[in-house]
Amino acid sequence: CFPDREKTRKKNIFKQKQRDTTYKSMPEVWWRGSGREGRIYTYTGNAVDTYTGPAYAPASIYILRLKSNEQDTQVSVYLHEGPGPSGAFPELPSDPRVHTLGVGMTSVTLNWAPSSSVVVKDGHRPHHEYCILVNHKHNYRSLCAAREGIRKEIQSVKKRQRRDKQSKEIVWATLKDWWWRQPDALKNRESSTTDKFEDPGCVCRDIESVCTVSDLLPDTQYYFDVFVVDRVNGTSAAYTGTFARTHEEAHPAVTSLREGQVKWVTLSEDASSLQGDQFQFKPRGWQQNGLLTLHTCNSTSKVKVTVSSKGLTLTSQEVGHQLAQIWLHGAPSYIIQLQALAPGSSSTIPKAYHRRAVPVFPATLQIKSFNKLRTCNSVTLAWMGTEERSLYCVYRRQIPLDSKHTSTDRCIDPESRPANERVLCKYFQELNPRRAVTTAVIGELEPGMLYVFDVYLMRRWGLPIKYHSKTVRTRSEC
Repeated sequence: CFPDREKTRKKNIFKQKQRDTTYKSMPEVWWRGSGREGRIYTYTGNAVDTYTGPAYAPASIYILRLKSNEQDTQVSVYLHEGPGPSGAFPELPSDPRVHTLGVGMTSVTLNWAPSSSVVVKDGHRPHHEYCILVNHKHNYRSLCAAREGIRKEIQSVKKRQRRDKQSKEIVWATLKDWWWRQPDALKNRESSTTDKFEDPGCVCRDIESVCTVSDLLPDTQYYFDVFVVDRVNGTSAAYTGTFARTHEEAHPAVTSLREGQVKWVTLSEDASSLQGDQFQFKPRGWQQNGLLTLHTCNSTSKVKVTVSSKGLTLTSQEVGHQLAQIWLHGAPSYIIQLQALAPGSSSTIPKAYHRRAVPVFPATLQIKSFNKLRTCNSVTLAWMGTEERSLYCVYRRQIPLDSKHTSTDRCIDPESRPANERVLCKYFQELNPRRAVTTAVIGELEPGMLYVFDVYLMRRWGLPIKYHSKTVRTRSEC
């Protein structure tokens, strides 16, 4: 009915098809035609490669074929026509190696020859800068390869997290690396023809040719790469990377503690002795039991004692003016660590003995004096004992009436005291702990004088237990 309109529609369709066919078929016709391909250059590798050459006379079209032999990856290509350098890529020095200035336990200091591209003009920050990367695996030969490696590692971590959500914390703790500090910088992204610079997690970004990488793990090998980056053109050049192993963590010396051996230990609360002193005790016998006795030498000192075996902490407690005894059992050897807590220095005596059973202690270490039984030349003392038959020794010493220091140093061993201070020694045993009270009458005293009395529980094992000093003044008139 409308022949002219139908003819016009067919004409438009033909023109559209002709345009489409012409746009799509030119390269295909050349590839399939009589033209011959000649290979000019080939390269296989994973580093930055540059081909420079004159125009190839027989060719009118140049074909660049890229193929990944192993897995999916990303490639950046830059083409420049004309003689001379393009100026799009930063310049590297004649010695492009990265050098190690110093290695510590948690840090590494690097330096390298500066690039001529990094130049400060008129006080303005240049658009070239250095980017330093660190990882556990290997060095990278290009920043593009580093970005791709980081992206794949992050994807691998995410896959493992999806497979086992419960292991999330373990995975991230194991992969404690600089790479994992960029949660959003390396998401799957579309390829860019300009390859604008994206920060892949540089530990240093500066114009200075020196960098100190800190917060590293002790006794761990790291690989360091330095790239000089053109932030405007999105290009980069790679230095020859290096690697270094951080130093081992310093371990304090461990002193052997023999059975029955008394050790005097002086601890100070300063930065150089935060780890304290360490001792090793190996109980004899197949039962592997032992008793550790500790006490400080003054009432103001506090010491933290930690007992471990095979890296596992068995017990940890504070030791003050009270006597502390720790029952050791079930391990072939023990590491005993002492650390000062209170300000100033602290003297502590540790002593370990092999023992088959848990020891029995008095219910209290207080000494009681009876005022009604106090006379001009005698006093009556009482203290708690145990159900085990043990030897108790009483010591006395006279002090001035105006003396302010009435207690005896806890670290004074009874054997080191003068013989004339010992008053008596007696055995005592009471099977009923509630009635385990013994008394002693101390005579031959002077009227109106002030005396300090000390009681020691003498044992065949462990340190002697010293009761709290008791100060008593005899009557002036009787």
